[in-house]
Amino acid sequence: MRHFLTTQDYSRPEIESLLDAAAELKRAPCQPLLANRSIALVFFNPSLRTRTSFDVGIRQLGGHAVVLEPGKGAWPISFDALEDHPVMEGDEEEHVAEVARVLSRYCDLIAVRAFPKFKSWEVDRLDLVIRAFARYATVPVINLETITHPCQELALALTLREKLGRLDGRKFLLTWTYHPRPLNTAVANSAALIASKLGMDVTLLCPTEEYRLDERYLAAAQQNAADNGRTFTVTHDIAAAYRGADMVYAKSWGALPYFGRWDAEKPIREAHRHFMVDRAKMDLTPDAYFSHCLPVRRNVKVSDEVIDSPRSLVIDEAENRLHVQKAVMTYLLGQR
Repeated sequence: MRHFLTTQDYSRPEIESLLDAAAELKRAPCQPLLANRSIALVFFNPSLRTRTSFDVGIRQLGGHAVVLEPGKGAWPISFDALEDHPVMEGDEEEHVAEVARVLSRYCDLIAVRAFPKFKSWEVDRLDLVIRAFARYATVPVINLETITHPCQELALALTLREKLGRLDGRKFLLTWTYHPRPLNTAVANSAALIASKLGMDVTLLCPTEEYRLDERYLAAAQQNAADNGRTFTVTHDIAAAYRGADMVYAKSWGALPYFGRWDAEKPIREAHRHFMVDRAKMDLTPDAYFSHCLPVRRNVKVSDEVIDSPRSLVIDEAENRLHVQKAVMTYLLGQR
């Protein structure tokens, strides 16, 4: 049995195969590949694209989705380590060990969205929630976004392949953008991983050293790039980063040294509002494409002129969530 927790668990040929399957499913969306199969979608955090695309996707394949929100329509869940013999006297009504095993009896797949708690990066970086589901489940588990977002990675990759063809040697710019509050690093981590895995020369543009991503993901992206004979670069120079870029991918994230101490980080963030993607920056590129995972704040992260331009891929990428996730579900259930 195999899970889909991070694309780093998959080789480049396996990723390419998933993208090929997604392209085929995009051409022929409704096929009874998962007739009478089911997926439990467990959301600890809000969702628009992820919830809709998985629900619609499995229905197009003949299956059914059950949406659960622990603490709302479902019981709160404890993730305390069983080896510590937890005494559950708090708000949680049941333990993940029971939840994962029960859902495995009902459903063929379990998918989980659980953002960091934003209190301690040393704790959040362990990705305990989804890894606990993967530990106790007896069916495949899919990551709907935790500290990485592998489904978004595949949607981005499929969109890039559609627009650029083979990606080897293309220049991918991952740029930090301003946001009024600090956000998860998941999409940035994932964009760096997938672009480097698929042979692109990747540049990470961030305001200061404090905004570097977790060293695990930087090291993984650097290794991916080296495996493909490509480069992975971190810079704070806006003009240099944009020059020559074939793709500009924007995302906001908080500075990890200030994790959980966002008031201390705020002055640094406020001083770099000018990182917003606008026409002047895009004009430094050779007519690059632009994208963002959505949701996006207009004229904060990106100007109207850029997001509404013919080179904007945000809607294409959002649509491709549907197709790549169908490919993942059929693969995990042995249908491809």
